[in-house]
Amino acid sequence: MLLLAVLLLANAVFNVLVWPTFYRRVSRDPRARDAAGRPTRFLTVHAVLIGIALLLAVASAIAGVTALIRG
Repeated sequence: MLLLAVLLLANAVFNVLVWPTFYRRVSRDPRARDAAGRPTRFLTVHAVLIGIALLLAVASAIAGVTALIRG
């Protein structure tokens, strides 16, 4: 159970560290905005995917802490 908890927590930490940095890179990409400055599908799709990854990170953190508590 300890291995599972550590794996879940490592996954959560990895996702929280990596995805926000990736979002900053995507948002600065020339394909992220059209000529009028509005978000393009490129930015929208990446933002949704990153949001899902961060939600999974939260779920992993909760599951990892729960696994640690229950031992």
